[in-house]
Amino acid sequence: MARYGEGDKRWIVEERADGTNVHNWHWAERDCLEWSRARLSALLAGLTVLDGEGGLTIRTVALDKLDGEAYVNIRKGKVIPGYELSLTLSWEAEAASESGAAKVTGAAEVPYLADENADEDPDLRVTVRGDETPLARRAKDAFLARGKPLVLEKIREFVAAMAKGGPAKDELESKKTPAKAGAAATAPAKKEEAPAPAQAAKEKKAKGKDKEGFKTIEMTEKFYCRAKDIYEILMDENRWKGFTQSNARISREVGGEFSLFDGSINGINEELQEGKLIAQKWRFGSWPDGLYSSVRLVFDEPESGVTIIKLKQTDVPMEDKYVFITHHVIAFGSTETVSLVLTYMLLLCYHRYGNSTVVENTERGWKELIFQRIRGVFGFGI
Repeated sequence: MARYGEGDKRWIVEERADGTNVHNWHWAERDCLEWSRARLSALLAGLTVLDGEGGLTIRTVALDKLDGEAYVNIRKGKVIPGYELSLTLSWEAEAASESGAAKVTGAAEVPYLADENADEDPDLRVTVRGDETPLARRAKDAFLARGKPLVLEKIREFVAAMAKGGPAKDELESKKTPAKAGAAATAPAKKEEAPAPAQAAKEKKAKGKDKEGFKTIEMTEKFYCRAKDIYEILMDENRWKGFTQSNARISREVGGEFSLFDGSINGINEELQEGKLIAQKWRFGSWPDGLYSSVRLVFDEPESGVTIIKLKQTDVPMEDKYVFITHHVIAFGSTETVSLVLTYMLLLCYHRYGNSTVVENTERGWKELIFQRIRGVFGFGI
């Protein structure tokens, strides 16, 4: 199999100057190695294998290593995945005894995971780090019996996601959207009935009015997962780091603080109900000092495995903050007095450095950098 970027150039058409690959007619190749690293890390890290059964607790810790290559080729909308990977997953076991808790660590290694064997489970080797004590042998046997099937199940989820386009899946779907939108535009408009005066007044009152200079963002997003799963992702800083590829600090306590996207966003938790509600004070670093918006994420699970998130963010400023700039006036006077007076004169003015698309950028950030990435990395939209 040719390595990524080493294909025969006669069969790969160079990108157009305008960046358009009409209907994906030409071969389009997408490197998926970093996406694979984030996806496998999210799928495999933090899995509970045993939870105190027989006095033994086992869980996976982290994806320690991922080597190889992964990519997706697309032509005429057809997805052709290619990958040759090896990975190492660390795990730990703890057994309670009269003398205290004893711990054992180990690794689960998949030496070869490739698209050519996509319909077969890969070889998985389980080892113990350190001496082969009775506890170590017991933990290893337990991981082989209970952990191996769990790890292979998660790997099958990764293989299925790659088969559907991996990180390129959302791009494929977005290219189908304009055609559908155009068809909808040509359809005859449906006449809406005017609401009754009392109902109209009630709706207007319910909507309320934004404060001058501020806007409200509202959106509804659908995910194919349990409500508690996506709640956990949004409140877990390690998963945030995985799907955003940026640093995050998240307190899971009411009144606790959080920091996202390398400190670009920060705020305070106001109300937390697992699998039901996240309410936060939330701000960008570029907003005026002390100014926070209010974010409410309401989780609804209308059916098993389907979650609807309703986002409402109020008091989003329409523009970034203003900076107070001091201009020093230096004069060349003919006398010492005039020179001193002019030297200490200050012209104080406000200078706007931000932009007037804060609301638009914030809304796009929720959709593209958070919700779409969660779907892509964790497979909740596939």
